[in-house]
Parts: sequence; C-alpha cells; structure tokens
Amino acid sequence: MKKTLIKYPFLTKDVEIYENDNGHKIVLAHKEGEIVNVSSWVKTGSINENDNNNGISHFLEHLMFKGTHAHKVGEFDKILESKGAIVNAATWKDYTFYYVTLPKGKNDEYFNLAIDLHADMMMDPIFPSEELGAPFDINDNTVTDKRERHVVIEEIRMRKDQPWTKVYNICNRNMYSAHPYKRDVIGTPEIISQVTREDIDNYYRSFYTPKNVTTIVVGDFDHKEVLEKITRLFTFPNRNNTPKISNKPDTPTQNTKYIETKSNVQTAYAMFGWLGPKAKELRDSICLDLISIIFGDGSSSRLQQNLIEKQPQKIFNMVGTEHYQFKDGNNFFIQANFEPQEKEKAIEMVKSELFGLLENKITEDELLKAKKRIKSHFANEAETVSEIGENIGYYETVCGGLKLIEEYLNDLENITVSDLENTIKKYLSIDNAVISVLVPEE
Repeated sequence: MKKTLIKYPFLTKDVEIYENDNGHKIVLAHKEGEIVNVSSWVKTGSINENDNNNGISHFLEHLMFKGTHAHKVGEFDKILESKGAIVNAATWKDYTFYYVTLPKGKNDEYFNLAIDLHADMMMDPIFPSEELGAPFDINDNTVTDKRERHVVIEEIRMRKDQPWTKVYNICNRNMYSAHPYKRDVIGTPEIISQVTREDIDNYYRSFYTPKNVTTIVVGDFDHKEVLEKITRLFTFPNRNNTPKISNKPDTPTQNTKYIETKSNVQTAYAMFGWLGPKAKELRDSICLDLISIIFGDGSSSRLQQNLIEKQPQKIFNMVGTEHYQFKDGNNFFIQANFEPQEKEKAIEMVKSELFGLLENKITEDELLKAKKRIKSHFANEAETVSEIGENIGYYETVCGGLKLIEEYLNDLENITVSDLENTIKKYLSIDNAVISVLVPEE
C-alpha cells in the first residue's frame, strides 16, 4: 500500500494518504476533539452522464440510503442519528459524496459503528424495487406513487420554479457546446420517470469502483486500527475498475451570447458566465479566487460599493460574483438582481464595472485584503472535522490530488496585481461571456 504525507494548512500533523493496490484511496487526518467525520467521495456526477441518463447520479445518491442486505431501509439513519450523528450526501458535476459526522462515543463505540454502517452502505446497497418505484409515463396524471422516484421528480419541479435556478441553467447550458457540464445535475422528470433498477445497478457498478472512491476519516483516533478496518470493509464486490472517461473541454464563446427569458417573477435577474482554467491549474484558479473577492464578494467589493452603496437611486437589489472550480474547467459568474424597468442600464453598469477591473487598476491594498480573506477562510475550514473532510474530498476528487492544498498558500503569497490583470485578460473578456437575463412577463 502506497503512503503519502501532505502538510494540510493549520493542522498539527501531516495528513496520511494510503492508496490500496486496487486503487481505493484512504485519507486519515488528525484533528483533536471528540467529534469525527467519515466520508466517501466518488468521482462521478453529471460529468459521466449523457442525454439518456441525465440525473442518474443524483437519483442513485437518494437510493443509496434505501437499505442493504444487512440493514433495512431507514435503519442506517435511525441508528446513527440516535448517537447524535449528522448523516447526508450531495451530488455535483464532478462528484457524489456521503458523510457521517458524530461524537466518537465511549471507547470509540459510535465511531466504529459509523465506519461499519458507512462501509456497508457504500459496498452493498440493494436498491429495492418497492423503494425505487416503477417506471411510469410522466404525462399520466393519475399516478400518485410517493416512492423515491417521485420524490426526486417533485424536487426537480420545485427547482424549476426558482428564478436563480432558471437563470443559472440557461447560462450554464449556453456556456458549453458538447461537454456534459452543460446538463443540470438533478436531471429531468422525463428521464427519472423511466430509469429502471437495472440502469441504477449498472451505473453503480460502473462508477462506484475502487479507483473512483476516496474514503476520508478526520478526527482523533488510532490511525493503524482505522486503516486496517477500512481496508477490510471496503471490498468492492463484483466490481472492476472501468476505463476512465475523458471529455474534451469546451472552448469559450468568441462573441458575447445574450439570452433573455420571461417568467412569472417580480424583479429581474442576470448572470454573466465564463469558462475558466481547470481546477488543477492552481495559479490561475487562485487568481480567479482573488478577483472574485475583490470584484464581487462582500460589502467592500467593487460591485457592492459602486452599484449599490454609492448609487443615488436604487437599481440593484443584489450583485456579486462566484468562482466554481471543476475538473474539466472552472466557471466564473457575475450575478445580479435588479429593477426590471432598468434592465438595459443595469447590464451596461455591470459591463462598465467589468471593464473597470483593468481601467481602474486593482490596488495593492485590495490584493492584500483579498489574500487575508483567503487565509482566514483556510483557517476557519481547519476548525471542524466536517469542513476538513469536505476540503480533502474536493481536492482529491476535483483537483487531482491533495498536494495542491499544500502548495496553495505558498502560491497565494506570490500572486501580484500584474498576475490578476493577466488573468482578467485571459478569461474575463466580455467577448467570451454568456449573459442570461430573466425578466417578468408583460
């Protein structure tokens, strides 16, 4: 078994990474205290889906909690929550992850129980048909089944009514031409209504394989005992490592795309979106993190000050930025909520602020404050076992390895104003932007 040590910011001991012969990674991180976090991250999400099975990763996430041969549906949550545990899961474009955070208990009793149950769920889900629900015609309004298939479909329908979801999905879809990232992670009612148990089981056995799974334990525990236990329990029965799927990253649009949609909303929404570097391209990713803070994150950001605080009349209700990092290329967004009668003016004001990032040079003081914000964020993330586990899982799954977290703060110190200007020119040209606008119906 291969062992690697990584210096994780603000932890007192190196993080230990073990890679089994079958490819399964086990990460052990020391954090003093009585709370532990156990999680498994799977390298699959919408990145491995197509037009015929879009949403299957998220649907599978729901069904993983529906029992094993050893534990009936509901037992997993009931047992752990009785011990004070927080149990949950999430699906995104590059990953699906499952976690348990709980007190260790006397003589590590609860901790060992959590590992046993977590491993059982990850290795032996049975996807019972009575929990899944039968495939049905989505246009048949007489179907009133309340099983998990219908729970997910209702979740999809509720999301479609959310303004920010609408404006984001339109922006995201138009940023890509072919890459799977263009699809909504949650899928469509039409697909979820027809997915079979065989489809679910085949997808599980194809992607929940040793090389695709990283199991992380954070807390104060005996590393040798926990390593032996996880190695013994994570057996991956009847599964082989499938060939790695590679998707060619899309290139940004060369001319600004503008898409306007009308809906039953009271105010107007806009989202400017750009394709960025891969998450593992650390220096460019750090630059975009810094730009996001300076430009649109918090009360002192340029967008907040110039478009809200200093305006003589209220045009914007909210304006800010987001930098999402993905394995095959990051996204940078400007998002705004504004008065609909001021649509043209609001969009031009956002564009003007974008141009101002280069015309009104970023100052050394702005850069220094942004660096301090990031360092503070790293320190805060090292305070809880759940945040540490989530950060480790993200770097291992999306960024290609935890080594980048060891390098992040060193690279951060060396970033200059000139680096930020070059990054803006490289990724944030208005010509490469997709602008999605949602306005009220007349």
